[in-house]
Amino acid sequence: MMTLTDIIGFTTDENISGRLHDLSHSNDVEYIVLERENTLRKRLRVTGDKGTDCAIALSRDQKLEDGCVLHLDDNRAIVLRMAQEHWLSVKPADSAAAVELGYFAGNLHWRVRFDGDIMLIAIEGPIDFYLGRLQPYLDDGRARVLSDE
Repeated sequence: MMTLTDIIGFTTDENISGRLHDLSHSNDVEYIVLERENTLRKRLRVTGDKGTDCAIALSRDQKLEDGCVLHLDDNRAIVLRMAQEHWLSVKPADSAAAVELGYFAGNLHWRVRFDGDIMLIAIEGPIDFYLGRLQPYLDDGRARVLSDE
């Protein structure tokens, strides 16, 4: 098992990106893919895409983010990637429905973002849970689901 205790930097750092590029030519960059909720943890055990068993043990002041480099030497690198998030797109019928829907989502502590007048709700569980909670808004036309991607 490989123990990873520090974030060395990020794939976008000038002094790191060139080394990663060179290592990628020899297929020596391993990726760890994490769901968003696991990036909040400081200690976890994961397996990289090349099969390396890794124990991540970070100090409290470090935060896992997409593109952080957890190991880098002349022979290999280990880089963190975020798993693709899924969002439920909901369009309120009017501004009154938008305020009500926003208040509702806030009370449920749903993570949301906005694209113009469309509310995007992060799907962090079964989609039926979200649709069930939104059903009164959907039934009376105050909102409609555009997609669940």
